[in-house]
Amino acid sequence: MNAVRIRRSGVPDVVAASDGRVTLSVPIQIKRRSGRKLLTLPGGEAAHPRPWNLVATPMQLALAEGYRWLAMLESGEATSITDLAAREKIDNSYMCRMLNLTKLAPDIVAAILDETLPQHVTVHELAISPPAVWEEQRERIGAVGEELRPAGPAAS
Repeated sequence: MNAVRIRRSGVPDVVAASDGRVTLSVPIQIKRRSGRKLLTLPGGEAAHPRPWNLVATPMQLALAEGYRWLAMLESGEATSITDLAAREKIDNSYMCRMLNLTKLAPDIVAAILDETLPQHVTVHELAISPPAVWEEQRERIGAVGEELRPAGPAAS
């Protein structure tokens, strides 16, 4: 009989049965992080997902779109936001909002890519008129913890 049992404690073990079956016992724990399930192995280390299993979040896709469009504007491939929006067949106000994501503080961009941004933060909150000062951006999204604070003496 095939069965899967999840145990939080115990010792990894391999048991070979006389009929050729092998039973592998690995204590694991499943946790939720940023809406995804994270597998925790014995010793508390996290199992890293395989790269081909990762799917970009909508916020990551919006950020990538903003940087792609900014590169097209800076390189001269498009002459203006209006021109580029017409070519991409989207509203130019939407394009402007996605371009605003390129003005975010580097630690906020890293939090988007690492999926460590507070769960209440949406693309809409980040893209609508972000403050120019990075500290004000952090305050606006309510990043109170140390995870979104830059390291060094300037952070205090």
